[in-house]
Amino acid sequence: MTVDTALAEFVDRQRSRWSGVDPALTGFIDAAADFVADGKRMRPLFCLAGWRAATGTAADVPAPAGVVTAAAAWEWLQGSALVHDDLMDASDTRRGRPSVHRAFEHLHRDEQRVGDPVGFGAGTAILLGDLMLSWCDEMLRHAATVDPDLATGDGALRLARAFAVLDTCKSEVTFGQYLDVVAQTRSEVDADAALLVVTFKSAKYTIERPLHLGAVLGGADQELLDRLTAVAMPLGSAFQLRDDVLGVFGDPATTGKPAGDDLREGKRTLLVARALARLSTTDGARLTEALGTAAGVPLATELVLASGALDDVEADISRYAAEATAALSALPDAARATLEPLIDRSVRRDR
Repeated sequence: MTVDTALAEFVDRQRSRWSGVDPALTGFIDAAADFVADGKRMRPLFCLAGWRAATGTAADVPAPAGVVTAAAAWEWLQGSALVHDDLMDASDTRRGRPSVHRAFEHLHRDEQRVGDPVGFGAGTAILLGDLMLSWCDEMLRHAATVDPDLATGDGALRLARAFAVLDTCKSEVTFGQYLDVVAQTRSEVDADAALLVVTFKSAKYTIERPLHLGAVLGGADQELLDRLTAVAMPLGSAFQLRDDVLGVFGDPATTGKPAGDDLREGKRTLLVARALARLSTTDGARLTEALGTAAGVPLATELVLASGALDDVEADISRYAAEATAALSALPDAARATLEPLIDRSVRRDR
């Protein structure tokens, strides 16, 4: 079984169960399925890597169906976060297509429905994100159905530990998102505050907790979890900083998002903090004023680039990636073989 297969089978069960209630639910379920159809699958990959680290299973040996199902559940949490994030940021696109709130807003207009199309799109995006958050738990619980070893005895205890990891992760990523929102209300841009957002919104959520969830399903002890954390935290920071760079300088045809979208949204990223630390008082004030406005994106991009902040952040990315690579030496051979290519994939990417 693959992650894609597990997701498809899960959606088929949802369609069979709910589509007969009202035809409108078919389109709603399809929207959720379509949204997770072409993600990077980073969290499932790290989850499977955690299981391999705990069990010593080589990368070319298929994981049990229950473990794959648990790994696939991360895609629903990611989908929920992105749908809500796009709504909060008023983003028009995601992966080169209209964001969910915009897609349902267009549907409202195309079908000439009554009421407010913007409100309909926003309300539907909130509900779809909530549905996917619920499906994350449901799919993780379904792991015990496809793998009876996770339903009783030691397996049930391992699954309970996995739910504890997921519960912690959901709190962490929500706290990180809130800190990100709070940062946008402050006039100052602080590098330490930006790194705290990176820690909770990305490093823990994208890499550490998926690794931990897979590892506890494999019976990992605390020592192994700590060693995985030593790899995950610097790698997760590098992953998010690469996102920050792509959010300003990425190719829209590849990222699926307009260039400079983070600047339009007024994100107080480390890239912006590094730029303000380097710019003169006058240019710093110009950058601060341009942040959070569509019209200010070209000027903000120019100032960030001229400041040399991009080179600083690229150096940060390289340093964090080197720390993660060095921490691999404390892991079993199977874990190193699985995680080494994921380090490269996390850092050297264009979307």
